[in-house]
Amino acid sequence: MRGRPALVAVTVIGALALAGCGDSDSGSPASGAELSVAAAYIPQPVSDSMAAGFLTITNKGDAEDELTSVSSEAGDVTVHETVDGTMKEVERLPIPAHGQLVFESGGNHLMFEKLKQQPKQGQTVSVELHFAHSDPVTVKLPVKAATYRPANGHSGH
Repeated sequence: MRGRPALVAVTVIGALALAGCGDSDSGSPASGAELSVAAAYIPQPVSDSMAAGFLTITNKGDAEDELTSVSSEAGDVTVHETVDGTMKEVERLPIPAHGQLVFESGGNHLMFEKLKQQPKQGQTVSVELHFAHSDPVTVKLPVKAATYRPANGHSGH
């Protein structure tokens, strides 16, 4: 009976030591992108079935990643880019190392279709962003007035 607690303690210590080894490997500089999301919102849509979403994904890591898809219980979500005034759906968009992927009015954006209900100002819509190399990130997009424009607007157009 007395040996059993010691065996459990050795097993736990061994498991913790192995877990520590795994963490040191995954924390190496080669681990890649360090993603965060800010400035997320949806202008209140005028359509019952469609909406657009905007946000900024920042990568503070040493490796590029890619946004590969977006999912939401609110409806179908696709990723669109706008080039020379023409909008098109894309499979993926790059997030450069030490850079940003910006979704803004007139540029890259999330397109919500087949909405289960029309989002109203004051509500939030949850999305899950999926990446080529990083773990998925869940983001709550607040629904703003249809005319809302971020105060710190992006000046790349």
